[in-house]
Amino acid sequence: MRTEVLLADEVAVTKAAQVIRAGGLVAFPTETVYGLGADGLNERAARRIFAAKERPSDDPLIVHIAHLQELSQLARSVPELAWDLAKRFWPGPLTLVLERAARVPKVTTGGLETVAVRAPAHTVAQKLIHASGCPIAAPSANRFGRPSPTRAEHVLEDLDGRVEIVLDGGPTLVGLESTVLDMTQNPPMVLRPGGITLEELQAVLGDVRTLEPTDRKAAQRSPGTRSRHYAPRAKLLLTEPGEAEALAQSFLDQGERVGLLLQRRPSLADSRLHVQQMPTDLKSYAQRLFAALRELDAQRVDLIIVESVEERELGRAIMDRLRRAGSLLL
Repeated sequence: MRTEVLLADEVAVTKAAQVIRAGGLVAFPTETVYGLGADGLNERAARRIFAAKERPSDDPLIVHIAHLQELSQLARSVPELAWDLAKRFWPGPLTLVLERAARVPKVTTGGLETVAVRAPAHTVAQKLIHASGCPIAAPSANRFGRPSPTRAEHVLEDLDGRVEIVLDGGPTLVGLESTVLDMTQNPPMVLRPGGITLEELQAVLGDVRTLEPTDRKAAQRSPGTRSRHYAPRAKLLLTEPGEAEALAQSFLDQGERVGLLLQRRPSLADSRLHVQQMPTDLKSYAQRLFAALRELDAQRVDLIIVESVEERELGRAIMDRLRRAGSLLL
């Protein structure tokens, strides 16, 4: 298959919608990351997503809609609190987990009786869903387990020849995936931290639970909760602030090529050291994270050392991604 990369204008969106309606695959920008989209109500099309990504069939897909009213077509019942959240945060990076309506294939939901739904804020995503005339199932547009793509070129790195069209809408704004909130629980439970922070949800809901590491049954209702996920090709070591340079020097002394990802300029200088200096504010850090990991991979480093960030607001989502990407936690 030849993958066609198109600037995401009106003509390209119309062509991509035709591909979706025909059961094909289209990668497109959302405000979070690029998604790999197919007709969410078409079993065969949904299976193609899993095949292209090499994704386990029991890992549910998020179904994207363009209008709030479409939620009731995908969920068997929608609690009043879910409507309140949708009105407050949609379009935006919040995914709601609800009881699955019969018209949603179990292929799409990973075999579950729940369905994950969100309305993306990106104009291209909204136009594509509207033009396709169907809800679009779309996980991140990368090989399973790799860092999510935040630019069209990242999609091609992983999926060239596996998808018909990539709509290039430039870099994504948020850079991390959506927050996944399980509305089948009382109180609601955050299954995956993301672009909507726990603090923002608590301001609306009051009591919000977070996923316990041992609660595997609840974790299954959300994508992105596997123990190994979002991982670069290089080994990733997560360390405390201020410890990265000493650790990097020890590996340089062993002849390793080292990548550093930290929020300051390091004092080390070595031809085998490659540095990604990250922004100090968490919003910009989140936006840059996956691209920075991919850029260090492109330098063919043997390992990447990352200093932890404060676990507040978007820092919770950043640390969630880094822990799942890491092959060793220090």
